[in-house]
Amino acid sequence: MIELSITGDVAEVVLNAPEKLNALSLRALGEMDAAYRSAEEAGVRALVLRSEGRAFCAGRDIAGVDPVTDDVPQYLAGVETLMRRIAAFPAPTFAAVHGACLGVGLGLAIATDVVYVADDAKIGSPFASLGAMLDSGGHALLYERLGAHRALDLIYTGELMTGAEAVAAGLFSRAMPVEEVFDFTLQRATVAATGPTAAFVASKRLIARLRGERLWDAVAEEARSQEALRTTADYREGFAAFQQKRKPDFTGE
Repeated sequence: MIELSITGDVAEVVLNAPEKLNALSLRALGEMDAAYRSAEEAGVRALVLRSEGRAFCAGRDIAGVDPVTDDVPQYLAGVETLMRRIAAFPAPTFAAVHGACLGVGLGLAIATDVVYVADDAKIGSPFASLGAMLDSGGHALLYERLGAHRALDLIYTGELMTGAEAVAAGLFSRAMPVEEVFDFTLQRATVAATGPTAAFVASKRLIARLRGERLWDAVAEEARSQEALRTTADYREGFAAFQQKRKPDFTGE
């Protein structure tokens, strides 16, 4: 489901499982990590992340996952490994986001240098209906850009932001009509690939140092908390309701 193509100095990593809204299994995380590694070894000077179908990435693929036996730490360790690979990529990276950008999908965007979004993209976390908590660095992004009150408002309600709202709030770079977002992103990456790559990477590393370890601390804490939540009745109910396509009946336990 993960495809890599290289044209000149620009790589494209494409999520291509539209029937699943590009939701990511543990295996798909590994395939993505390998794609970024291959692009790095090829020495490309810019990279574009995009998806096929109606969504960028709807989060984790939980089809068939049993919350009682689910290895949450293993999956979220895979997410962190991939996010770190993306964040450390030694060239400018760009993401073209359309449709749903949820959970792990949001994490992919967080780890990418520059994110362009469709005006009507849906960005955030569906975890309010799963009995789980926002992960993949979402707490760090929402708190850093929106402050505590708005971050918790979105987390408690499960409300999703449109791409236009996310850009207005400072989460991502630019919003535009969905039919323009991929071509615009590829054009920007192509221009970046002709620039002073070493200087760009130096700026990228400086921004990472200025940001500090807040993102990775949040990712680690999210993983610990998610594993603890796995034992709750609401977590099991949320998973079952999602898989059965019904409204969950949470008890607070």
